[in-house]
Amino acid sequence: MNSNEIREAFLRFFEEQGHRRIPGSSLVPTSDPTLLLTTAGMVQFKRYFTGEATPPHPRLASCQKCFRATDIDSVGDAKHLTFFEMLGNFSVGDYFKREAIQWAWEFVIQRLGLPQKRLWATIYLDDDEAFDYWQEVGFPKERILRFGEEDNFWGPAGETGPCGPCSELHYDLGEGIGCGKPDCAPGCECGRFIEIWNLVFTQYNQQEDGRRLPLPKPNIDTGMGLERTAAAVQGKASVYETDLFAPLIKHVCELAGKRYGEDEATDKAIRIVAEHARAITFLIGDGVMPSNEGRGYVLRRVIRRAALFGRKLGEKRFLRNIAIEVTKNMQHIYPELKQNYSQIINVINNEEIRFHETLDSSLNLLDGLLESKKSEIDKTISGEVAFHFYDTYGLPREVLAEVAAESGFEVDWKGFEGEMERQRERARATRKPIEEKFIITEKGGYTPKFVGDKRLKCRARIRRLLVDGEPVKKASEGQDVIVRLDTTPFYGEMGGQVGDTGEIRGPRGTVRVEDTVRDANDTAVHHGKVVEGEISDGAMVTATVDKARRMDIARNHTATHLLQAALREVLGEHVRQSGSLVAPDRLRFDFTHRALTKHEISQIQHLVNEKIRQNVKVKPAMMPYQQALDKGALAFFEEKYEEEVRAVEIGKPPISIELCGGTHVGATGEIGFFHIVGESSIGAGVRRIEALTGRGAEEFIDGQLSIIDAVAEEFKASASEIKSRISAIHAEIDAERKRALALERELLKNTVNSLLSEVVSIKGIPVLTARVPASNMEALRQTGDLIKERLKSVLVVLGAVYDDQANFVAMLTPDLVKRGLHAGEIVKQVAQVAGGRGGGRAEMGQAGGKDIDKLDDALSLVRDLVAKHGDPGA
Repeated sequence: MNSNEIREAFLRFFEEQGHRRIPGSSLVPTSDPTLLLTTAGMVQFKRYFTGEATPPHPRLASCQKCFRATDIDSVGDAKHLTFFEMLGNFSVGDYFKREAIQWAWEFVIQRLGLPQKRLWATIYLDDDEAFDYWQEVGFPKERILRFGEEDNFWGPAGETGPCGPCSELHYDLGEGIGCGKPDCAPGCECGRFIEIWNLVFTQYNQQEDGRRLPLPKPNIDTGMGLERTAAAVQGKASVYETDLFAPLIKHVCELAGKRYGEDEATDKAIRIVAEHARAITFLIGDGVMPSNEGRGYVLRRVIRRAALFGRKLGEKRFLRNIAIEVTKNMQHIYPELKQNYSQIINVINNEEIRFHETLDSSLNLLDGLLESKKSEIDKTISGEVAFHFYDTYGLPREVLAEVAAESGFEVDWKGFEGEMERQRERARATRKPIEEKFIITEKGGYTPKFVGDKRLKCRARIRRLLVDGEPVKKASEGQDVIVRLDTTPFYGEMGGQVGDTGEIRGPRGTVRVEDTVRDANDTAVHHGKVVEGEISDGAMVTATVDKARRMDIARNHTATHLLQAALREVLGEHVRQSGSLVAPDRLRFDFTHRALTKHEISQIQHLVNEKIRQNVKVKPAMMPYQQALDKGALAFFEEKYEEEVRAVEIGKPPISIELCGGTHVGATGEIGFFHIVGESSIGAGVRRIEALTGRGAEEFIDGQLSIIDAVAEEFKASASEIKSRISAIHAEIDAERKRALALERELLKNTVNSLLSEVVSIKGIPVLTARVPASNMEALRQTGDLIKERLKSVLVVLGAVYDDQANFVAMLTPDLVKRGLHAGEIVKQVAQVAGGRGGGRAEMGQAGGKDIDKLDDALSLVRDLVAKHGDPGA
């Protein structure tokens, strides 16, 4: 059976047992903020197991894409993978251990045809029930082993959630594999036994404090690794020999010009590149983008590890080619690979180029450091220096160790770890503590009511009044205050939307509300100043939101939803929100993607304005979380949602549905106009769009038109003629520049003629050094080329001052290169005199220095350098 047949056989078998086939979910979990990535088949069903949501059927079966970074350093052996497919059958309060064990046995024996004598089972220490059920199906008791919590108790997929004891099925690959010991059995790390199926008997729900409470009904959560099962069924000693990996291994070998099976170190590198390239393809296909934190950092780490081992195979850039092969082989099962093909290839290509550039640069610096320390007795690279290369230049630890060892050095890894910990401490210290305005908590036992989604003015009672952080009975004019109301129309800052402003007017005074935030209980707290009279704790007041400002915010918030819908339509559904800001004067939206083209920006802007002109209804509605997801609602993955959520739906059929607690317009026409003013990078793989709507967009367009009018007036032309007038001026400037360059070339030729007589011979080497009137490096190089052309054998070093620095070029004719001279090394030392640096090839090097007064001193060094070099041919 091939892997496609195994996958389908599993799902069909459990359909026959009354299970509903459920499509696998994304590698980016949509409903579990405790997880960076989907690590098991049960992740998408977690809310069913905890009773937070109702499953579509009590019996479920799926094939789930999974990723686990915990095994990354083990990848390359026969069984460990970062990305894998997990076949699973699940019972939500329906059947339990007996049926799970019965069906597992039936499937592996009758459907997969695995030989009984090669199967072993493991169970939790005191799980006699599972022991009895395995014997009931005919499993020999001598091949049922008991293990402790580390091996046979399955923890939650995250910090909290369903968990319980488990029973594993292991397959014996044969006596020819592994340690060869007579007592070898599951649990031995030699590789002879591979776990193919884990049956988790989910009985508990782990709390944040570590307690395990019984679930209302016990559940079944199983996971059968497709790759390992394929190895067993196909009689292979390794997952890399199965039909899932064999084409990739072959492709890597072809690209690298290697043969698999001749050298273990090479074989391991080939396996790592194949496995990681597959994982990378699926991660990007599900919208993960490289970054320096979270799941983006995981992706970057895998890409860099793959690129590093690719480099060891002699190839700097070929991950994109393997990704093409992965897509070709897997797109029939996972269509998102085909849908996001361009994005996958572009991201891999850009990240690989970036990594190798960084690696080349950092390796040159490290080589220079090691060279300078060669004469030192202590052959240790300090932890501080090693961490600097790791943190600043992205040089992997294994590369650091390898390069150091090649030069006879060791790395102080203990010191390195100390530096790593200090960085973590610095990061923790720079995370701003919760500001005082967020930490006011109410002890009165009531929940303030928010009415601002229905009206912008209401009567309320002051429940708490603070001045300088202390509770007071009253506050007078001029004092800054914090006010808590029992009912409020003010929206507190949340989800990227800024807080409302306005006023709170009482019988004896008025507070100007300057900001509204949320406290630790997620309720509104009003910050402001008493601008008239006095305000008292317990007083009845009228709270009024600044309507014009709220409407500006609402326009920008609804436009943000339309923008995300347009981005997904134009760029693809892999686009995911990474952050946002909704203010009265602008909106900002961060998302995962590459840089946008002008045409794409234009398309996106056009789509948003098209939906605005359609004036479709914007309808918020409360509904169960799962129902919202089933309707296609977009959730911000770092947010944790309650069972009941607020979904904002735009249009029928919906243009956009998002989980959102913010304020919005009633219909898109109220936005007026949407205009993108900027698109930029805020990190690798994350872009930012800044835009304006309504009054802000109108003011911006007016400002741009005013600029155009001013320019037109300056040119004494109409607005439509500005472009042609500017083009004409550019043409004139270009013509003048060409004339100036031609004159400079003539001047340099004359300079060359006058310099030829200044050549001196130092130990048989013709040397010419001079300051010349060049205005750029190209002119400096041309002068050097002319001198080389005229003299045939010469070392020429020229200097010129331009761009407020000293600039140098050094050139050698081929005959002098053969005598051991190196232009790059010479110009490097020359530039150091002028406080600069440089380098280059043996034939030609260039450099720059900050100290223009030292240019002549720098040039005079050349003769000393040549004199010390001597004549290698003598």
